[in-house]
Amino acid sequence: MKLYNTLTKQEDEITPLNPPVVTVYTCGPTVYDYSHVGHLFNYVRMDMLIRVLKAGGYKTKWVMNITDVGHLVSDADEGEDKLEKGAKREGKSAWEIAEFYTQDFFEGMKLLNNLKPDHIVKATDHIKDQIRLIKILEEKGFTYIIDDGVYYDTSLFPKYGQFANLDLDEQQAGARVEVNPQKRQPYDFALWKFSPKDSHRDMEWGSPWGKGFPGWHIECSAMSMKYLGDTLDIHTGGIDHIPIHHTNEIAQSEAATGKPLANYWLHSNHVLIDGKKISKSLGNSIRLQEVIERGYEPEVLRLHILESHYRNQSRFSWDSLEAAKHRLDDLRAMAALRYQVQETVHDAATFSLEDVPDELKNILQNDLNTPEALAFLSHVNTQLLLVLIEDDMLDHFVLMLEGIDWLLGLNLSKVKDISSRQKNLIMEREAARKNNDWGRADSLRNELENQKVGIRDTDNGPIWFPLS
Repeated sequence: MKLYNTLTKQEDEITPLNPPVVTVYTCGPTVYDYSHVGHLFNYVRMDMLIRVLKAGGYKTKWVMNITDVGHLVSDADEGEDKLEKGAKREGKSAWEIAEFYTQDFFEGMKLLNNLKPDHIVKATDHIKDQIRLIKILEEKGFTYIIDDGVYYDTSLFPKYGQFANLDLDEQQAGARVEVNPQKRQPYDFALWKFSPKDSHRDMEWGSPWGKGFPGWHIECSAMSMKYLGDTLDIHTGGIDHIPIHHTNEIAQSEAATGKPLANYWLHSNHVLIDGKKISKSLGNSIRLQEVIERGYEPEVLRLHILESHYRNQSRFSWDSLEAAKHRLDDLRAMAALRYQVQETVHDAATFSLEDVPDELKNILQNDLNTPEALAFLSHVNTQLLLVLIEDDMLDHFVLMLEGIDWLLGLNLSKVKDISSRQKNLIMEREAARKNNDWGRADSLRNELENQKVGIRDTDNGPIWFPLS
């Protein structure tokens, strides 16, 4: 299997440290607000990575974090903690905010048919682990203390900035972050932030340096090491994490252990709406619930996400979601053929049903090429809707659907048969057509469509398909 590796800037063959186990760490959500479609694109793509690894015979050990403390409004370690800000917005405690939006995130992942990570780890459950890691960095001389916290001295890590190709001279001018005059370098970052004097935070803990809370970056290093060891195979996240969050993870982790943090880094690109990056300030942070309220099933959004490659800048629009809906309808029409087996078919497909999942897997193992996989699946779909299914093809057809579902997560195997009454309506319509009673035939077609059953007339007779 090959993936584009942000570390090497090329496609690399995956060679795990301890085959057949592949260790994967995914940067999860900051749970201070609802997830929007930009987040959902990222997490479906990470789900695809796990599916394809498993399909390739690997055993995955997958960890995803939940950031429920320490992520400040500014990546420059300034401003409010996002959880505290959410608490003020809604008149709740930071703990209540974290719990509510964590559960909302889980529900969204389930609706999108994402696999569940082996370990879902919360920053607030691992404060001791983070303090322990900071102490190691302190003992090795990588830290210093200023008025608002304990900071990492990036000048002592010679490779700092190489991962993201950062121009550190430019950073000195404050181009990337706001300059805190007490920092030794503007890109130094907080490992532990002190609680503001004469105030109480919902989330704060004692530490060797004083009462406070961990910085955003330290949580991922501490938790990935705890569950996956000093070096993991694949680290994943959004492309926006490269210049700061992942750069800082590498610096602190490798300074502490002297070992690479990860051998492969996979990053999902941005999602645009009307040519603009998704943000709350622009009012374009569309939620999964809004997608559902507009009449689109979660599988439609999942299919739309798979239509773009994870490395490319993607575009979301309601028109593109509508197109994905029609594409999913076509795939479900193919899946419904399992209930409409023919005695004989006029032609044969140009492929073998049992080979379809393997061909999809081969395509996806080339840097998770989901657009090419869907193009191949459309080719399969078009042919099968033409040639239909014979009795001796049924077992292979069912296995094909199950293989497609495992690889792409589209739930085609869950397409259900129609009722006996609906089948009788189809028979009545066919009898009306033979008697040239076109009014009755049209009336019956309309009745079926009102029940979400479409009809396609073929040389083998009427074929029904589900309507969404």
